Amino acid sequence: MNETPAYIKDTIVAAATPPGKGGIGVVRISGVDAEDIAAKIIGSLPKPRIATTATFMDPEGSPIDSGLVIYFPAPGSFTGESVIELQGHGGPVVMSMLVQAAVAFGARRAEPGEFSQRAFLNGKLDLVQAESVADLIESGTAQAVRAAHRSLTGAFSTAVDALSEKLIRLRLHVEAAIDFPEEEIDFLDDENLIKRLDDCQKQFEALKAQTKVGRILRDGFQVIIVGKPNAGKSSLMNLLSGEDTAIVTEYAGTTRDILREQIDLDGLAVELVDTAGMRDDPDVIEAEGIRRAREALRNADAALLIQDASLGDDQTDYDLPEALPVITLRNKIDVSADSPGVARANPIVLNVSAKTGAGIGALRQAIKEIAGYADAGVGAFTARKRHADALSDAEMHFAAGRSALEKNKAGELLAEELRLAQESLGTITGTFTSDELLGRIFSEFCIGK
Repeated sequence: MNETPAYIKDTIVAAATPPGKGGIGVVRISGVDAEDIAAKIIGSLPKPRIATTATFMDPEGSPIDSGLVIYFPAPGSFTGESVIELQGHGGPVVMSMLVQAAVAFGARRAEPGEFSQRAFLNGKLDLVQAESVADLIESGTAQAVRAAHRSLTGAFSTAVDALSEKLIRLRLHVEAAIDFPEEEIDFLDDENLIKRLDDCQKQFEALKAQTKVGRILRDGFQVIIVGKPNAGKSSLMNLLSGEDTAIVTEYAGTTRDILREQIDLDGLAVELVDTAGMRDDPDVIEAEGIRRAREALRNADAALLIQDASLGDDQTDYDLPEALPVITLRNKIDVSADSPGVARANPIVLNVSAKTGAGIGALRQAIKEIAGYADAGVGAFTARKRHADALSDAEMHFAAGRSALEKNKAGELLAEELRLAQESLGTITGTFTSDELLGRIFSEFCIGK
């Protein structure tokens, strides 16, 4: 764990409720002087954890508002410090005056995420749990809310810690064999060691799969709709979203710009992106739309390639990114009379009608499968890109160590790579974390959290 920075010894204040007007607004004070500041604002300190009515006063002794105050003594609070919550009327001027009063009595305004950062630095939350606070607030689907809450309660951290513990025990085994060569442990012939290496590898793979789903739950899944003009891209967009987002006419080239719509696909947040139709002789405006479409493809998670089934097979080369997963849709089967559903499994081709909705159930299922997403169930948790990167880095060190053992009987190298793998996993939960990374993570939080 990092040393507690010097600035944590001061006291911070912020409105914990969003800007704007509301029935109730909450101002939160945390730090070593929280009790003294609260006593100056409300006259005397209330009993711990009992909602108490009070009048909130400014430095001149004039009343600002009346409401409730709750006192959480250290260390039994969210931050691990003494915390005071002033619950008044939710007007922006009232909230501003309460914050100004706390500042006048010795607090300073909190930075974004500073309450959660103090909870982490004081050992109340690990880094994954602290991040899940922000993820819970920003969740776009009910499934994402449940997954973020599981991370907050430690599901992701427990999985990471379990893998880290296996690496530690493996290191102890290897280092003992190195330190006591008289035991004559042959690394290659030690079946128990090989079994434990296999067990760690399986746990890496399982955690990577869970982390992939966790990232999708947090960040969503972006799907680009591409195809020739008038193939039915906009009709499909409107059908999937349930909104008349895109203009649909019989004229080709109606869509000139990028259109985006969010949908909830059984708990998976999907961003649909409708693009300009691809053709060889567009006008100037349409050409810009095509350029933007190709740019969007580079950042997409998957593509829906729309073809007009009534015109036969489409032989056009759309020059899609090689690694991009693609679902080909033969649209307008209401005209071609093809049967709806799966036409080919690998690569996947579906027969659909954006007009009647035929085959759309198969499309929804195909999007979930290509995303690697099933109903996340009771074990899902949210994850971030940095978590996936750290996990991949840890697995890389693990693989390098195993290779050194199997090819060169280099137990020392295996032990060192296991140590590095353990450190990489530690950056996920915050066991090994730089101050620069912490600053970057918590700066993304909202103020007051």
